[in-house]
Amino acid sequence: MKLLFILIIFNLLSTCHQANNSYQNNHNMQKEIIELVKNNKIDEVRIALEKGFDPNTKDKNKRNLLLLATINRSEAMAALLVTHGADVNMQADNLDSPFLYAGATGQTNLVKLFLENGARFDVFNRYNGSALIPACERGHIETVKLLVNTKGYPIDHINRLGWTALLEAIILADGSKKYQTIVQILKDGGANINIADNDGVTPLQHAKNRGFKEIVKILE
Repeated sequence: MKLLFILIIFNLLSTCHQANNSYQNNHNMQKEIIELVKNNKIDEVRIALEKGFDPNTKDKNKRNLLLLATINRSEAMAALLVTHGADVNMQADNLDSPFLYAGATGQTNLVKLFLENGARFDVFNRYNGSALIPACERGHIETVKLLVNTKGYPIDHINRLGWTALLEAIILADGSKKYQTIVQILKDGGANINIADNDGVTPLQHAKNRGFKEIVKILE
């Protein structure tokens, strides 16, 4: 009986040891592929994915491999990961997703790739904003054009600050030529130019208050 008890304890300890080793090996492999993506080692990442490695592996901040590739502006790496099933909508701790980040940073080719691979329009950033809103604020004309002309895209979405993409293109911008172009794209794309901010101030009123004469002409 005593021998049987010892054997049972030994087997349990052995199983726990194997489980710990397995966990450690898996953890090390996750760290390795994260570093491979960060360093843009496309061939090595391809081999790992072909061996069945999870394309949605996340780092300590819950950024998946595709978000890391997007942050690195690596279109080739992003395309590889998407081909192997990487989630374009998976959000990190700060609520960034590959699609949202690509839009905010004006990576039009990646925005297009993600739109073609399941990008959702009801996933929002930490400001409860869409990919379009920061794209307008930062003057990414081609990205704005692509999103505005995407069927079903919520052009008039209002973020936590009470601003639409049009409002941000005026309130947080300088009225220069690129912002004039963005306002024109939004208007031509069907944006509601009368949606006011939380204080009841319309885009036209904001443009007048800032002396953005060309934008005033567009909105009038």
